[in-house]
Amino acid sequence: MLQIQVLRQNPQEAKERLAKKNFADPGLVDSIIALDDERKRLQLEFDNNQAKVNSTSKEIGALMAKGQKEEAEAKRAEVNQLKSTLQPVSEKLAAVEKQVQDELVKLPNLPASQVPAGKSAADNEVVREGGTKPQLYAGAVPHWDLIKKYDIIDFETGAKITGSGFALFKGKGARLQRALIQYFLDFNTAAGYTEYHPPFMVNEASAFGTGQLPDKEGQMYYMPEDNFYMIPTSEVPVTNIYRDVILKENDLPVKMTAYSPCFRREAGSFGKDVRGLNRVHQFEKVEIVQLVHPEKSVDTLEEMVAHVERLLSSLELPYRILRLCGGDMGFASAITYDFEVYSAAQERWLEVSSVSSFESYQSNRMKTRFKDANGKTQLVHTLNGSSLALPRIIACLLENNQTEAGIQLPAAIQPYFKDSIIN
Repeated sequence: MLQIQVLRQNPQEAKERLAKKNFADPGLVDSIIALDDERKRLQLEFDNNQAKVNSTSKEIGALMAKGQKEEAEAKRAEVNQLKSTLQPVSEKLAAVEKQVQDELVKLPNLPASQVPAGKSAADNEVVREGGTKPQLYAGAVPHWDLIKKYDIIDFETGAKITGSGFALFKGKGARLQRALIQYFLDFNTAAGYTEYHPPFMVNEASAFGTGQLPDKEGQMYYMPEDNFYMIPTSEVPVTNIYRDVILKENDLPVKMTAYSPCFRREAGSFGKDVRGLNRVHQFEKVEIVQLVHPEKSVDTLEEMVAHVERLLSSLELPYRILRLCGGDMGFASAITYDFEVYSAAQERWLEVSSVSSFESYQSNRMKTRFKDANGKTQLVHTLNGSSLALPRIIACLLENNQTEAGIQLPAAIQPYFKDSIIN
């Protein structure tokens, strides 16, 4: 959630930055400022009346001490009259404060200056590419044929158990998934991230804190009886570990990593681009999250991008890094880099990671703060990234490493998989 002072400092700049995200209602900035003006007016009226109550009450005691009972009674009547004005002003103030908050949450985060203008994925900028696209043998096929050939993932039984878009991993498929999860976690902890194993359901406050509510409620699985949401990513519970927490400056940075299944309704997804593992309702992912000093935010984002790039390089997959344009970014993000790997059998790029900085947008919602050396309380900056999401990684590992003898796995995974090949 944006801080009101950010809007007040330069309303026109805020509108221009919102326009980069193609936000449809820039006039909301003016409405929020007007509401905040009313909030300030009511607060001043309340404070002034309360001050009069306090000062007049003191006069009553002084008058009584002097034996001036009539004057004291007159002051007491004046106090009662003033007190009668406090309650309605207080109620109006509370209502306006709620209005301000309700309107503020409708605003997405302001995009950083480096974010390119644009409306869709076609306008994203390629930052750099790495790895080498493989030359597949003549009989190469997409991963949805490979999983049947080697009997490692069963979508039909997954659909019978749950529904379309749910996969049943088995045998070497289940083992590959477990191996990748462990490798990713080890890679992250070796870089200084502390491992967590969070709950896979969150309450409404947690979903609001990281920006899933009210923006993405239609994409989450919801259990109304308990008012819980199945997590779309472990970013949600892990970041909320520090909701309503005031850290010390020397506690920063806080570096966390976690594995979790992720649950997404993916409403409206259909067509050839969602075949097999390309888009599913439940998948496994390892996440990295950092809470940092605002002055370290830019450098930390670059550090996290480099970390994910090293991880992808270790898998020997061809990849590219994209800087997302304003129209393709998430609601809460200030800047996002997407990582895509090249699927040689499908001849297309598949997204496998997003690394984002949210600046103070999430921390303002969560009230996650720190005290600096001068004792001043500030909001931390939050960042997170996929490190990595498994379905499309597995798809590309299968497709890009297929040979006539089987799937030849990259060296980094072999000690975790306990074998070098799937056949």
